[in-house]
Amino acid sequence: MAKVYAGLVHHPVYNRKGEIITTAVTNLDIHDIARSAQTYGLDGYYLIQPDKEQQELCRDILSFWQDGYGKKYNPDRAKALELVQSVDSIAECIDDISKKNGEKPQIVVTSAKDGAEKIPYQEMRQKLATDETYLILFGTGWGLSEEVMANADYRLPPIQGAGEYNHLSVRSAAAIVFDRLLGK
Repeated sequence: MAKVYAGLVHHPVYNRKGEIITTAVTNLDIHDIARSAQTYGLDGYYLIQPDKEQQELCRDILSFWQDGYGKKYNPDRAKALELVQSVDSIAECIDDISKKNGEKPQIVVTSAKDGAEKIPYQEMRQKLATDETYLILFGTGWGLSEEVMANADYRLPPIQGAGEYNHLSVRSAAAIVFDRLLGK
């Protein structure tokens, strides 16, 4: 079975005007994606955030659940949050995963937008049955920068609902992607 990691990218991502920005961390994204990552057996979940004040917020939240009162208060949530760590950049995330596994992860990107050639979920699911290492990147704001998308090894198709509306929260999208790739 592959080693699978998730990265929630706060920079470089787009705003609604198509400008590259850094988005703020949200407590719900930290908790809910960690719980989904634990449920689907991921090996780690990275908060990719270069802003120093936002990193401090991440450390405070994680410390509460990994070492503080939250660990005793809700051990199940604390277990999920043990998967989480905060890093400055995608490059730092890739480097950390490479050190842990002795190989660079293959990068899988997600987007709500249609675009370049995509790998079907079923085919990606088969790749995850190998002994390789993968990092699935999710963008905040209005999505990952084109540079990040272009440098990925694989691009998953957008999640399609029943109608035209297509603006899921990133935590909902992550849960759906994990289920499609790793669920029973």
